[in-house]
Amino acid sequence: MKKLYSSILSLLFCAVTIAQVDRSKMPEPGPAPKIELGETQSFTLENGLKVFVVENHKLPKVSFSLQFDNDPIVEGDKAGAAQIAGDLLAKGTTNRTKEELNFEVDFMGARFFTSANSVFGSALKKHQEKLLDIMSDVVKNSDFKTEELEKLKTQYISGKQTEKDDPDAIASNVQRVLLYGKNHPYGELTTEETLKNIELDDVKAYYSSYVKPNVAYMAVVGDIDLKEAKTLITKYFGDWESGEVPTHTYEMPEAPKTMKVVLVNKPGAVQSVISTINILDLKPGSADAIAANITNGILGGGFVSKLNLNLREANSYTYGARSSISSDELVGSFTASAKVRNEVTDSALAEMLKEINNMRTGNISSDELETTKRYRAGTFAIGLENAQTKARFAINIEKYNLDEDYYANYLKNVAAVTLEDVKAVSKKYINPTNGYILVVGNKDEILDKVKAFAPGGKVVLMDINGDLATENTLKPAPAGIDAKTVINQYINAVGGTKNWSKLKGMKTEMSTSTQGMPLTITTIAATPNKSATEIAVNGNVMQKIVFDGEKGAVIQGGQAQEFDDERNQKMAVETAMFPEADYLKGEYSLELKGIDLQNDEEVYVVKIEKPGGNVMTNFYSVESGFLILSQETTDAGMSEALYSDYKSVKKVMVPHKILRNAGPQKMELKVEKVVLNPKVDEETFKF
Repeated sequence: MKKLYSSILSLLFCAVTIAQVDRSKMPEPGPAPKIELGETQSFTLENGLKVFVVENHKLPKVSFSLQFDNDPIVEGDKAGAAQIAGDLLAKGTTNRTKEELNFEVDFMGARFFTSANSVFGSALKKHQEKLLDIMSDVVKNSDFKTEELEKLKTQYISGKQTEKDDPDAIASNVQRVLLYGKNHPYGELTTEETLKNIELDDVKAYYSSYVKPNVAYMAVVGDIDLKEAKTLITKYFGDWESGEVPTHTYEMPEAPKTMKVVLVNKPGAVQSVISTINILDLKPGSADAIAANITNGILGGGFVSKLNLNLREANSYTYGARSSISSDELVGSFTASAKVRNEVTDSALAEMLKEINNMRTGNISSDELETTKRYRAGTFAIGLENAQTKARFAINIEKYNLDEDYYANYLKNVAAVTLEDVKAVSKKYINPTNGYILVVGNKDEILDKVKAFAPGGKVVLMDINGDLATENTLKPAPAGIDAKTVINQYINAVGGTKNWSKLKGMKTEMSTSTQGMPLTITTIAATPNKSATEIAVNGNVMQKIVFDGEKGAVIQGGQAQEFDDERNQKMAVETAMFPEADYLKGEYSLELKGIDLQNDEEVYVVKIEKPGGNVMTNFYSVESGFLILSQETTDAGMSEALYSDYKSVKKVMVPHKILRNAGPQKMELKVEKVVLNPKVDEETFKF
């Protein structure tokens, strides 16, 4: 049944496309839009709070965005305290309990949230004073409580446990350590241990030291004029006391003299996260900033970028390949990355480096340049439709000491970028030879592939925290335990063959959401290998997926698109209600790789080669026997499903939470209802 879930979701992720688009050709660019920035007004309170006002009278709404311009800090063994302090700001004040604060915000229908460096509120104009009263109360009178601190610490620790198995999170953490070092605020990692160390005095110390008006900017946007804004902000924030705020300086991190290749082992992974990274000195608003933005757009800043057209479209190595060139007051960075199948890790890295070299040698067409310039101009213009953008521009001018006409001249400066500029910027800021190749993946399958890129074949092994690692491998399973033993343990854990053999059908109702839309997914399965699924939005059926045991189709808008022979063969396997029983048959090849950790739980890692050649890796709990993670790679890329919250349904154990990841897409399913042996009409499976 779990494979049926995965099969259905695969079809849901890959929406039926009637018309095909030639994505190998860039679309013809349109003309650059004319930009009218409009006026941003400002004033400063006596306590140093700088306020920027952007009038927008189209709707009776107002937003207030308070930002703190503090230097980044190194927190040491209390890393995470600042972030938690920011979250605690919204957990109550000396005048309002958390419950009272939440009630008032909900009553207004307002948006309200806090962080270590910001407080934001948005509401209808008629509620603007109440909203400002709450915001000022939060920043002036926060009341940190031990019980709220402990709740947040528990939440954060749970998130860190999840990160341990997330290749993207692992890559992000190790990348920071490599580029900046753990003694730099950008390279310091928040861990379970540092979170446990945080005490109430630590968050109070951050609040009292850094939450001050003289290092803050406020953007006021919406149905309000300068006079009214000044009156209200003075009323609610004028008595906010200023104070000296600690400042910090840091040396520029050192780049490696030669390229270093780093591998983080993720046992059992069927996909590698690959990236090439380096630090750079690029300040916001500097002379190269706009050209760098254009350069990144050509290389990996969009769907029709060089990296994506190569790795995704031409070679089918990945769902998507991207790059970024980030400017920063302290130290910026370049990153190019993708998630690829293990077997093409070396090929994908070679193509990534080839495209980077093409940029550095000026192998760029005029069409690529002009298309990117016009795209950037278009996105800039669209952004100006949001009044918040204009406020952000005004704050940036103040914060980074930009020219007053920096954004007014932005499009002119974009248009002026030449091919020589792009080549020069690429050579200056994209430099793999003084950077790192970072790979997160299954060492046993990719180490030799990665060695080809390492000077002298020397690959540095690191763990998920960016510390040096040994040649770690999976722990061997105890004597007498093989793959068939593990599968049998799973079968017994979920109810045994006897109980599952009684099932002739199963109906499952699930809920989820995608792109903010609530979905209900109803699946009916029947032996032998029949299934019907309805995907509905607000009770309206959007799509049906049916399989009658031999052939199937996707039905959308009253039109049925039948599966091809290959898809029908796969569905015949994946719609089995109890596929694990088939794993013990000769058509499947099983291999127990060893014992790994999954969120601090020991799991058996079982490699399963299915009929047809597709390989799946399953992770079974050593303690419970349950399947908790399944990974599979196909020609379309890698997908994975995480199973949890197993519950008994008439002696059959069914997972009630399923997290499905396919490329960049994630979907969390909650099983609402399971009916065993429902009455099913055979018409259900016809199309």
